[in-house]
Amino acid sequence: MKPPKQSTSPAGIVHNQFSIDHKSIQNEAGLNRQAFVRIQVVATGDLSHLTRELVVGQHVKVMGFINRHESRNGNPILVLHAQQIQMIN
Repeated sequence: MKPPKQSTSPAGIVHNQFSIDHKSIQNEAGLNRQAFVRIQVVATGDLSHLTRELVVGQHVKVMGFINRHESRNGNPILVLHAQQIQMIN
């Protein structure tokens, strides 16, 4: 996880954006396979205050929905829009 970047929309809604890494071993066709993904997360409104408590390297559980955004150069990227963030000890 990287430290969150905060922005405010023209409507005054606070958005905090950060990235998380997922690493696991998954079983596929009877064989173990390492899975890794780094994904951007957007926490909006009431959830944005939770991101102030996040620490780089901390384990979190983020639930929400995935949506397509475009990078500054027009490339499509997937972003997880957080609906729930849980700190894991």
